[in-house]
Amino acid sequence: MPVNQNIQNFYRSAADKDFSRDFLFRVTQMQLQGVPALEEGDLIYVKTASLPGRNITNVAVPYMGLNLNVPGAATYPGSESYALSLYLDAKSNLRNYFETASRALFDDQTSTGEYGTPDDDFFIQLAQLDKDLEPVAEYKLIGASLRSISDIGYDIASGTGATVQIDATVSYHFYTKER
Repeated sequence: MPVNQNIQNFYRSAADKDFSRDFLFRVTQMQLQGVPALEEGDLIYVKTASLPGRNITNVAVPYMGLNLNVPGAATYPGSESYALSLYLDAKSNLRNYFETASRALFDDQTSTGEYGTPDDDFFIQLAQLDKDLEPVAEYKLIGASLRSISDIGYDIASGTGATVQIDATVSYHFYTKER
């Protein structure tokens, strides 16, 4: 039987199904451990984020010199370091938000903090969108907790007025598909 994956069939399929585009993705809600939720006006500053992956571990079962490959538990690669890049607002509210979250988790002045296991009250909600900006899939990263805030570079001597960004790294336990 011949393979029918030619240019004409690709074109027909692409015209029917179209393509997902690299800007049709949003962070729609964020509630990190130790701080109030970010509002939609704050989340519009998100420049880049990613849809996380999910793996099923392999369990090798040896028998008479042959390994049978059996599916095991789920893992979430990168869940310990989920990266977000955001435009920094003029009043640095986003930087202050992430600093507050960091100090709520561990305050080095008192050696105390909310560094317990984050539950499902702390999450990041993601949406894949169609061209009308309607969600086609939604994901919820469960147990979201801040891990790092990047330094912010300013170029006082030869700056051009370019926007500045802030990068934050968050961990989560797992994700659920909401839609």
